[in-house]
Amino acid sequence: MSNYTKTYRIAAIPGDGIGIEVVEVALEVLQTVAEVTGGFIIKVAELPWGSAFYKKSGYYLPPNFLDTLKGYDAILFGAVGAPDIPDHESLWGLLLKMRGPMQLYANMRPIRCFTKPRLEGADPAHLNWLLVRENSEGEYSGHGGRSHGGREWEVATETSIYTRHGVCRIMRHAFEAASRRPRKHLTVVSKSNALRHGLVLWDEIAAEVAAEFPDVSWDKELVDAMTIRMVQKPWTIDTVVGTNLHIDILSDLAAALAGSIGIAASANLDPTRTNPSMFEPVHGSAFDIMGKGIANPIGAIWAAADMIAWLGEQSAADSIMDAIASVCKDGKVTADMGGTLNTKQTAEAICLAIKSRHT
Repeated sequence: MSNYTKTYRIAAIPGDGIGIEVVEVALEVLQTVAEVTGGFIIKVAELPWGSAFYKKSGYYLPPNFLDTLKGYDAILFGAVGAPDIPDHESLWGLLLKMRGPMQLYANMRPIRCFTKPRLEGADPAHLNWLLVRENSEGEYSGHGGRSHGGREWEVATETSIYTRHGVCRIMRHAFEAASRRPRKHLTVVSKSNALRHGLVLWDEIAAEVAAEFPDVSWDKELVDAMTIRMVQKPWTIDTVVGTNLHIDILSDLAAALAGSIGIAASANLDPTRTNPSMFEPVHGSAFDIMGKGIANPIGAIWAAADMIAWLGEQSAADSIMDAIASVCKDGKVTADMGGTLNTKQTAEAICLAIKSRHT
């Protein structure tokens, strides 16, 4: 063990449903790549926060959760949601309650096609995108309320918040991300024709920030038109930035076009590194298949690769991504991607591919 020079403290929050299953095998892949590369140690503390914890304690997160999480270098999250708890209670009680206070404002959702695309005749190389989501305000700001409950004149409001500070920092982050990619092109998604205050500000700030990045070309697309462009002209897309709600939806479409929602990873970043960043698969807790051991683990494993890349272990992350590409090419995948393997078998195939790369 003397060759190991770095130790990373990881908080694992498997959460609910298939999140528990995929985080377990993602951690096994992490330990495998740490062992074969020999450059670092992963120390994991599993935190029990989820719906079972909520039913026992009355809350998803303990009062000191921020102090607890600050003791770790990064967080690997699974999923949240249970059939007998309203979705808005579980989501706001756990995942969104962490994202906001920790200012994990940059949500990076990469897309790659590892198998045959769902789009007829599409070139897999055309589905190599990076979607950048504003993750701290917008439609998920949590402002609003209800009054006159149960009456014919009952009212519910949901207020979207767009601040110059918030929009500037996500635009700058998106342009920087685009500048590091070969095509150096950014598409700004909006809906400013109908949302004439917040998203007009969004557009104006995009143009202001674009002037700081003369090497990055950019265009603007209304969100409804963007769905059509993703299907009909995927080769015109590279890096995309949008609001909290817009990228939440578009990233699911992107993953489905590339093969399966089960492959999609999500990085909730604090670019200032004041707080630990959180990494997760895009999929939810999947009530219909939880407990069956058939969930696709690639999204969680990809998230784990993004996590160690964020921590500075890019070579190890590349090893994981190469292994994912290899097993997908060989058809060693779960049923949602046309294979016959279960969750553990897919992860085992990825571990074997990592080991073979380093022998």
